Amino acid sequence: MTHPMRLIIMGPPGAGKGTQATRIAEKYAIPAISTGDIFRANIKNRTELGQQVEAILAAGGYVPDEVTNEIVSDRLTWDDAANGFLLDGYPRTTGQVDFLDGALGDHPLDGVVQLTVDEDAVVERLLKRASVDGRSDDTEDVIRDRQALYTTETAPLLALYRERGLVAEVDGMGEVDEVTSRLVEAIDGLRAGTVA
Repeated sequence: MTHPMRLIIMGPPGAGKGTQATRIAEKYAIPAISTGDIFRANIKNRTELGQQVEAILAAGGYVPDEVTNEIVSDRLTWDDAANGFLLDGYPRTTGQVDFLDGALGDHPLDGVVQLTVDEDAVVERLLKRASVDGRSDDTEDVIRDRQALYTTETAPLLALYRERGLVAEVDGMGEVDEVTSRLVEAIDGLRAGTVA
């Protein structure tokens, strides 16, 4: 391997991103780094960071860029990230994009894989999951608001990465295995410099 493989996976809530991130990480032997998972683990373990994040979230706020940036830059120094990583849930703002660029230095990102889905199908999937898991607060309105927020948040980031020729769109609908093989094809294309 000539240089570490550095990837970002993006996709709206319910696109099956977590499942695919785990599979991609295994395939390429790189860690899947989810900022959401890191926050949840810290909250669960009652760390100083966890308590800070919990208070912000409880107040309905967003975790500030400085906090998220610090967590990500620390996580990227771990030994398992020496050969690359797959970031999930980060960056979320253009400020985070700039920070990540700086943190990566001479080895910029290899690519951004974007899972595209049919919104109605995803809403249906999430409503089904909500009734199975007993998440009564996951109403259709709430779910559609989350989808809209995702689109608003990520559109400028995707535009930035598109300008750099880093984005590969992957159809996220269908069987899990099918989606995985589409992602692998897209990632191999990104590494070869042929963006799908």
